[in-house]
Amino acid sequence: MGNRDGRRLGLIQAALQGRITNGEGAEALGLSVRQFKRLRSRVRRLGSKGLFHGNRGRTSTRRLPERTRQRVRELLTGEVKVNDHHIADLVTDEGYPVSAASVRRERQRLKLPPKQRRRLKRYRRRRERAARRGALVLIDGSPYAWFEDGGVRYSLLGAIDDATGEILALTFRPTEDLHGYVVLLRDLIRAHGVPLALYGDRSAILIRNDASWTLAEELAGRQMPTQFGCMLEELGIRFIAATSPQAKGRIERLWGTLQDRLATELRLLGHDTLAAAEAYLPRFSARHNQDRACSPRESATAFRPAPRDLDRILACRYARGVARDNTVSLPGRWLQIPPGPRQRSWHPARVELRELLDGRLLVFHPRHGLIAEQPAPGGPFTLESRGARRERQRRAQANVTGSLVSPKRPRPQPQPRRRQTGVGTLTHIRRPAADHPWKRRTTPNLPPRAAGAGGT
Repeated sequence: MGNRDGRRLGLIQAALQGRITNGEGAEALGLSVRQFKRLRSRVRRLGSKGLFHGNRGRTSTRRLPERTRQRVRELLTGEVKVNDHHIADLVTDEGYPVSAASVRRERQRLKLPPKQRRRLKRYRRRRERAARRGALVLIDGSPYAWFEDGGVRYSLLGAIDDATGEILALTFRPTEDLHGYVVLLRDLIRAHGVPLALYGDRSAILIRNDASWTLAEELAGRQMPTQFGCMLEELGIRFIAATSPQAKGRIERLWGTLQDRLATELRLLGHDTLAAAEAYLPRFSARHNQDRACSPRESATAFRPAPRDLDRILACRYARGVARDNTVSLPGRWLQIPPGPRQRSWHPARVELRELLDGRLLVFHPRHGLIAEQPAPGGPFTLESRGARRERQRRAQANVTGSLVSPKRPRPQPQPRRRQTGVGTLTHIRRPAADHPWKRRTTPNLPPRAAGAGGT
């Protein structure tokens, strides 16, 4: 019996002996007079046991079944660390409903620490969600060891809708590169349509971060966008560059969820290859959207239909001049253009060379459209900007030389010219004598003054 029950018992016994009234006892215990009378009658019949609740010592009817508790313990003590809410979802999907609070109590009973330490919440100003689906889509990449702790890090590129929070597309890549973002955009457009705007970080793949302007850009009054930016312009998609990770916090919080839940499920299911993980992504995304996506404020969608020539739009563009042998080239590749109308030559026309996502090459003429095509090369192909490749080579050379400036040969310095001596040199010039005709003063031949001219 605790102090609280002992104090109650003393006052109730005093009321039974007539030393205090029921109102005084009820006031001392902070109870109503009716409740005090009930306790008094129970103590008179049962003694001190009358103060205890009738369910004390009994097993609760809401107690978790032993099979459910055993499954929770297996997940808590397994090699793969799983958080409390994730365990509750996994056990519930298996047919044993359990809450996250019950899992947390079981973990505390086993004296196990939580998977992630909770941080103090900071003040954040809420940004209103977009009103319609497709009005704003957030894109980003997250490098992480998805298959095993301390293993190879792969980048997971994803896109979520700002209005609903649903996952629109996911794809794995060895690194966060242009090819991965183009594949992400292609899957997004094929599955849902063309969005109005994309919200991403200030990566050099997405926007221009350099301060260099060409003459053509100065005349146009703007910098030409990156290859990914050119694709967005042709699709009519606006790109918004975030200035901080908190600005696109919704997709940043998604990475925390995926690094916890997706990585855990991949390890539980034994998916340790990119192919197996890619095959599991649609199933995971569908379950995530069903459980956690919210409804938009407006039922109408902002997604637009996908264009028919989507594969031609999702390509890197290069301006080229046709050579005398009617070829155009890229570093490591060249394409022969067939003869034009009436067997005419295309030299020296300016054309646009497009390298598609699957590796095909297309040549477009400003007036005649598509004039040449080359099939995709054999083997795996990675789409990348040719300018970015030269930049990587320059930086690789810089890692060897220790400087970002390309090594140059020293310019030869001019040797000092020896002074010559003798008559006729610059230091001994013959000067004419004082009575030389060149030195004489001459009077100009003026006409004779007329008589009386200018006189008085």
